[in-house]
Formats: sequence, structure tokens, C-alpha cells
Amino acid sequence: MPVTKSAEGSGEATTLTLDLMTSPKSTKKLQIKASSFLDGSASDSSVLEKTRGITAFQTLVHLVKGNMGTGVLGLPLAVKNAGILVGPLSLLVMGFVACHCMHILVRCAQRFCHRHVVSVFLVVTQLGFCCVYIVFLADNLKQVAEAVNGTTSSCHEGTDIPDPSRLPLAASWKTYPLFFGTAIFSFESIGVVLPLENRMKDARYFPAILSLGMSIITALYIAIGALGYLRFGDDVRASITLNLPNCWLYQSVKLLYVIGILCTYALQFYVPAEIVVPFAVSRVSERWALPVDLSVRLAMVCLTCVLAILVPRLDLVLSLVGSVSSSALALVIPPLLEIATYSSEGLRPVTIAKDALISLLGFVGFVTGTYQALSELTESEASLPSTNSTIFNQ
Repeated sequence: MPVTKSAEGSGEATTLTLDLMTSPKSTKKLQIKASSFLDGSASDSSVLEKTRGITAFQTLVHLVKGNMGTGVLGLPLAVKNAGILVGPLSLLVMGFVACHCMHILVRCAQRFCHRHVVSVFLVVTQLGFCCVYIVFLADNLKQVAEAVNGTTSSCHEGTDIPDPSRLPLAASWKTYPLFFGTAIFSFESIGVVLPLENRMKDARYFPAILSLGMSIITALYIAIGALGYLRFGDDVRASITLNLPNCWLYQSVKLLYVIGILCTYALQFYVPAEIVVPFAVSRVSERWALPVDLSVRLAMVCLTCVLAILVPRLDLVLSLVGSVSSSALALVIPPLLEIATYSSEGLRPVTIAKDALISLLGFVGFVTGTYQALSELTESEASLPSTNSTIFNQ
């Protein structure tokens, strides 16, 4: 928006208001929203957006909520695939690295010019999240419907944690790529970091809020993953809600979580919609802007449903989406962006080595995680569901 760059002093708010009032009602607004979303800038600190921005506490809540999706429910199975000791330690390291890469993304957002690459992975990642949500909703609703006639009022059976010494400290290396995919998928807020920073009243506090939020999230992930695996052991399912006893209290918990995930679907869908819809609408006349807008949104929703039907196993779709898109967006791209952005200013060899190592680890996780998930998906089609499946046992 050229107005925000040319306006100064007290006239800035007035000029911006006039521009917004005289802009076209459909295409222009969508283009402005898409441009500010992809740039990740603070909208040039305009007075209007400062008064409408969110506070530091609201940003923290949004950041934590952005990570509390279906991925956290799959962490007990992920810890099983890594081991009761290796799993939590790996989550700690991945949380630290993911937070560091988010800081890199925020620093480079206002300067890098390759945002189209990031946009592609954002669209793939967020639509993958939506696919996972559909599979999660279907599995949990199916289990509740099948168990409705056998639901009891006793909810206090088998609440003790078994002896943890019987669990392996480290699992087989063949299943570790599945852990990697599910774990990196769990850090779902990578797609909303830039929009949150863009909407803060004072973006100077965002790095501290990001560090605090990721610390809380990592601690919760380690606790949920370790305690879930300790409680259910080898019987842990793709979503820990599928291990809950068949009583009215736990069935209501599943239904409440289904409602929460259903609402979160729209939140995750907002990101790809704000990238794809303005691109499509900008290529038609204003007369066709609304029909094209609605048609593109409908097509994207149908696409997530079709993909969810094609990959109906929740544990594998979690690992597949995490390995394919989340690893690239969270681990591979941010370090490369830092090198590309600041190479002309002179980066220390240590920084270059660090960025190269993070990108290499992300790429290895991308290749191995994708191969292992596709391999198990192919094998599961010709055999009975394994203990990782989401089928309910009466």
C-alpha cells in the first residue's frame, strides 16, 4: 500500500482511512490482505492498525492455541516410535530448533524476496493440517457412534500408570522417521507466526512472546507424549483419545475435542485461503470476484476431504504431512533464507555451518519420514490394521 509509505505525521491515519474507503470492494481488498500476509511486515506501524492490533497476552494465547491441534494427541504414539527416553529428548531438541527457525523467519520476513516458495509450502502444510483434522473427526465420531450402546457410568477403571521399566529407552531406528514426522507436525504454529507478528500492537515484544510460547508448548508436548506412552504402552493409538475408556465422561471429552478441532479447521484453512483466493480473484473482473472466491474455497475444502479419504490412517497421515511439508517449512527453508538474506552483509562461518546443519537434518527427516510413511501405508493396504491404527476395539 503506497499510502502507508508516503503518509507522515497526523495525516497518516486520515490518508489511510480515505484510501480504504475508496478501494474496490472485492478484488482490491483481497489483494491488500494477501500482500500484507505474505510480506509478514508490521504494516508500516500505521496508527489505525496499532489501535486495532492484539496485545502480547493475546498473541501468546493464539500461539499456544495454534499448536494445540491433533498433532499433540499423536505424540504418545510418536514417543513409542522413538523410545521413552529418546522420544522426550528429541522433542526437547526439536522444540528448540523449531523456535530458533521461527525467529529466523520473523527476522528475514521483511527482507527476503522468495516469499512465493514459502507460500507454496504454507498452502501444502495448512491443507495437510486440514486433512488430518478430517481424519481425526471421522475416527473419533465413528468410535463414539459404535460405543454408544455400551457406554457405562464407571470412569475410574485402570487409571494407574504401569511400570515404566518395561518400556524401551530407544525404539528401532526404522520407526524413528515416523516419530520425526509426527513431532514436527505437532509444531503447527509455523504457519501463523508471521500473521501474529503482523497483528501485534507492538511487534518489538514478539520475539520474547515467541520464545515463551514455544517453551510452554515444548514442555506440554514432552509431558503429554511421555505420560501417554507410560499409561498405555504398546497399546497406544494414533490419537490418545481413541485409548480413552468407554464411559460417558470420556465420550463427552471426545465430542468436545471434535467440536474444538472442527472450529480449528477454519483457523488453519484461513492461511491457504488468504494466499490462493486473492491470486485467483485478481485475475477476474469485479463482477466475478465473489463467485470465484466461493468456488476456490469450496474446491480447497473438497480437496482436503478427498485427500483424507485416500489416506485414512491418522498416524500415517500425521507423519506424512509432517515429513513432506512441515519439515521443509519449519526446518529447511528458514536457515536457507537467513543465508540468502544476509550473505551480502557477511555471515560468520559458524552461522553458515549452523544453518546448513539444520537444513540438512530437515532434509534427511523429509526423505526418510516420507519414505517410511509411504512404505507403511502401502503395506497396510494389503494387511490387517496394526496397533497404530485408529479402529475401535470393543
